[in-house]
Amino acid sequence: MEDRPYLSIIVPVYNEEKNIDALLDRLYPVMTATGQSFEIIFTDDGSKDSSLKILREKSRELPEVRIIEFNGNFGQHMAILAAFELCRGEIVITLDADLQNPPEEIPKLIREVEAGHDVVGTVREKRQDSFFRLLASRIVNITTNRMTGMQMSDYGCMLRAYHRNVIDNINRCKESTTFIPALAQTFSANPSEIKVSHAERVEGASKYSLYRLVRLNFDLMTGFSVVPLQLFALFGVVTALLSLGFAIFLLVRRFLVGSEVEGVFTLFAILFFFLGVVIFGIGLVGEYVGRIYQEVRRRPRYVIRNVYGFKE
Repeated sequence: MEDRPYLSIIVPVYNEEKNIDALLDRLYPVMTATGQSFEIIFTDDGSKDSSLKILREKSRELPEVRIIEFNGNFGQHMAILAAFELCRGEIVITLDADLQNPPEEIPKLIREVEAGHDVVGTVREKRQDSFFRLLASRIVNITTNRMTGMQMSDYGCMLRAYHRNVIDNINRCKESTTFIPALAQTFSANPSEIKVSHAERVEGASKYSLYRLVRLNFDLMTGFSVVPLQLFALFGVVTALLSLGFAIFLLVRRFLVGSEVEGVFTLFAILFFFLGVVIFGIGLVGEYVGRIYQEVRRRPRYVIRNVYGFKE
């Protein structure tokens, strides 16, 4: 326990060869200036470039650097969960490798945890993202807060701090798909949020395509709430009542006006609309069933090929 670090910094890495040197050049002095013992854990999520090679060189130069090498690409959240399993710090901080969240903001999070908060979220100020990313993030934040009942202002910012107690509880969870900020929120007794600066990505490209953003949003909604199913059931009841009223209206109209052929295309439009709703509902139910299927198989969430820099 004597050599157990006070701080653990966790950085998932996927094809970030151009950012690693710059990241450590800024992160290492920040951590040293805290005056606390620390470790920096990088999880290489199946990078295709020289990221792993650079990280291994850094681990030989810097004793605080540790590396987890994945056998393939398992995603950012799995990369963080793997590091949660091996980290030893009392305060654990997650950080992206692209330098959009400046490492210089880390002391703010440390002070917030030491003030008694077990989960510290962050809100990006003056975000340097495209209009599409800003709009998508806004929609995700509002939708998720309504669906899950949680109150987080910025789900997309991975610069976050967690107390050891929360990390231990997260490590007990073994679901195959999850969203770490929301999962941590369920175990938090005294969460907090602070504002942090945000920088434009200088090197590399974002790893979150439109599909991945949609996928992540589905993980959020279906992994932490059954509200989507309840809303769909409620919509079904309302639709049934409206359909019954419309059928009575058509019956009365037939007796009053007589047989007519007008409105056929309107009826087709209404039919296609409700058919689309039904298909959406089947897809929503399938999303939940698919998650159950993944859990029942009990396959490993990730596969670690090797680790570097760990003493044990």
